[in-house]
Amino acid sequence: MSDYEGEGLLTIDLGAIAENYTRMRARLKNGSECGAVVKADAYGLGAAKVAPVLYRVGCRTFFAATRQEGEQLRALLPEDVRIFLLTGVRRGCERACAEAGLIPVLVTPAQVQRWIEATGELDGGGLAAPSALKLDSGMTRLGMGTEELAELLAQPALLQRANLQLVLSHLACADENGHAQNDAQLATFTGALAQLRRICPQLPASFANSSAICLGEAYHFDLVRPGCALYGVNPTPSEPNPMRPVVSLRLPVLQLRRVSHDSAVGYGATQFAAAGSWLAVVRGGYADGILRAQSGRGCGVALAGDERVVVPMMGRVSMDTTVFDISALSEAQRARLEVIELLGDSVTVDDMGAAAGTIGYEILTSLGRRYSRRYL
Repeated sequence: MSDYEGEGLLTIDLGAIAENYTRMRARLKNGSECGAVVKADAYGLGAAKVAPVLYRVGCRTFFAATRQEGEQLRALLPEDVRIFLLTGVRRGCERACAEAGLIPVLVTPAQVQRWIEATGELDGGGLAAPSALKLDSGMTRLGMGTEELAELLAQPALLQRANLQLVLSHLACADENGHAQNDAQLATFTGALAQLRRICPQLPASFANSSAICLGEAYHFDLVRPGCALYGVNPTPSEPNPMRPVVSLRLPVLQLRRVSHDSAVGYGATQFAAAGSWLAVVRGGYADGILRAQSGRGCGVALAGDERVVVPMMGRVSMDTTVFDISALSEAQRARLEVIELLGDSVTVDDMGAAAGTIGYEILTSLGRRYSRRYL
């Protein structure tokens, strides 16, 4: 048990992340560049470990969410990388952002104006520091809608001074191949891009996240930005996962107990263990990213020596502990049981997300800080 230091062991396979990146890049047939989204601490897996690995396999464009994330990346990576901030820059922080060598994604004409005013004198010629533009092509989240884009297009001099390095948008239903909104958003984005390129010729465009890369070449444009697929989430939920699994999570068993009579298990008495059942209590609960929503629905794999047995969760997940029904194990297997695996080859982040009524993204970004972490 020394590897666990009394806590759960979260293993992160950096080689799998690198291979997933190359698999995504191999799907590009039109010369598109493959970037990487490493926001939220590389989806909870550790940007300080992940980003340099992606750089070593050829990634030169990275996407973070906040200025703090961008500054951390800038300190980690060589100067030849570009770092875009997907949530832009707050009012009053424009100059600090530019001086840090970060490229904000601007979402309103007012933001464009402030960016030029704050950074336009840095090169002595009135051209702003590099920036990017986001369009709302139909998701109704961050980005310029039709009216805001028209306002910007009516000011060509402003656009030219903005020093745009990229225009991007985001699909709402990319993980549903054949959804009508995908084509509708593609048409909207393509039309808006044509208008922008009349003022800023050769302006590079980015539309595809992980799932959209799998939709085909029409969605790739000049730059794609895979995120979840790099970390093992299936970008094609209706098909087998083309990505390698990245994480495994093993939790130490704190107690084995035999139930002598029908007994309620956990808070709220939501489930009962029948007399004669065997239960295992493991260290790890909702404070560690084992979402309470999967109570009574999730499962793990009991590791008894070289034998692996799928076992169901029992009762509600607590803050620090989770209970599993291990009645399927033999006496000899129980004697060897020290660990239950919650994530791995048998139970993926997508499986765990489905049990909690959510998605693999939330599972990854919820994994707590109390685990011992091992990087392969």
